[in-house]
Amino acid sequence: MSAAVVAISQPCADWGLALPEAEALCRRAALAALAGAAEALPPVAEERLEISLVLADNAMVQELNRQYRGQDKPTNVLSFAALDDEDDVLPEDGPLLLGDVILAFETTAAEARTEDKALADHLAHLVVHGVLHLLGYDHLEEDEAEEMEAAERSILAGLGIADPYAVPPPS
Repeated sequence: MSAAVVAISQPCADWGLALPEAEALCRRAALAALAGAAEALPPVAEERLEISLVLADNAMVQELNRQYRGQDKPTNVLSFAALDDEDDVLPEDGPLLLGDVILAFETTAAEARTEDKALADHLAHLVVHGVLHLLGYDHLEEDEAEEMEAAERSILAGLGIADPYAVPPPS
């Protein structure tokens, strides 16, 4: 899946300060998600696939969340699928944008601290989660959530990242 293009923008400098390898980590996680969920990919050549990742701050994510989801608060990750309808007609050539994944620094960093996880691991998990949303995975219903979480666990294990849903042992 290495032929897919993962375009990354970093309007929030805090990502680079806290995690200098953030862009490389995001690219690796996004490509792993595409490879791990290959059955959900549209039937096109890998080199045509593109994903946009935005390493943003809470303010940007809150504005997008308010504007597009009607929720006036930040969240850790938002995904906007470009191909979210079975009837979408795929162009015959040129790039095929799967969609955008936008991550909020402050929320992601706070969750990592609260959950006692490495910021890099939590970021990778959220990128995988966001990319799976672009591919049609969801977690609104229990069976969908189980399928999505299983895919996340498998993809993250391939990246050497522990199960993000595991309940920590009591102290």
